[in-house]
Amino acid sequence: MRKSRFTEEQIIGFIKQAEAGLPIKELCRKGGFSDATFYKWRAKYGGMDVPDARRLR
Repeated sequence: MRKSRFTEEQIIGFIKQAEAGLPIKELCRKGGFSDATFYKWRAKYGGMDVPDARRLR
């Protein structure tokens, strides 16, 4: 299985930026990932903080 380029901390940071009001298209363009990837991450990590994501491992 391929390892992600982004850590859980970075992914949660992207989700928090989107919640703060940054448009998702712009966030994906700046981060270098697709919209589908963002929505997949949001489904998995949405509502989590960094300690929660570490426990997920």
